[in-house]
Amino acid sequence: MVITDRAVVSQPGHMKPPFVPDQWNTGLFDCCDDFSSCCYHYWCFWCIACKTSEKYGECLCMPLVDFLALGGSVPAFAMAMRSDMRERYGIRGSMVEDFMFSTCFPPCVYFQISREMKIRKQAVTVVNTHHHRPHTQR
Repeated sequence: MVITDRAVVSQPGHMKPPFVPDQWNTGLFDCCDDFSSCCYHYWCFWCIACKTSEKYGECLCMPLVDFLALGGSVPAFAMAMRSDMRERYGIRGSMVEDFMFSTCFPPCVYFQISREMKIRKQAVTVVNTHHHRPHTQR
C-alpha cells in the first residue's frame, strides 16, 4: 500500500506590503480612492476629525478646540498630530509641510492621518507550513 503526501497550496495574488516605513502610504488628496469613506469624510468632517483624534490616543474634542479657539485659521492640533505621526513612524517630511498642509487643507490632513493609522495597524498574517508525514503501516 502506497500513501501519497498531497499538499494543497494556494498562492495569494500580488500582495502590497502592509506599509512603506519612511513615507506616507497615501497622498494628501487620496481621500476619494474609497468613495464611501470619501462621502462620510466630506459630509461629516468633524465626526471623522474627532474620531481620528480619539483613535490616535488624543482627546476626542481637540479638533473642535482648533476651530473654536482660533477660528479654524491655524489648526494647531491638526499640525501637531501630523508632525507627531511623522515622528512616531519615521515618515520623511518637515514642520513646514505639516504647517502648510494643516493650514490650507485641514480635512485632507485628518483623512490622511486616518488612512495611515488604518494601514499601519493592519494585522500582518504570517503563514507557516509544516510538512507532516503520516505513519505508514507495513
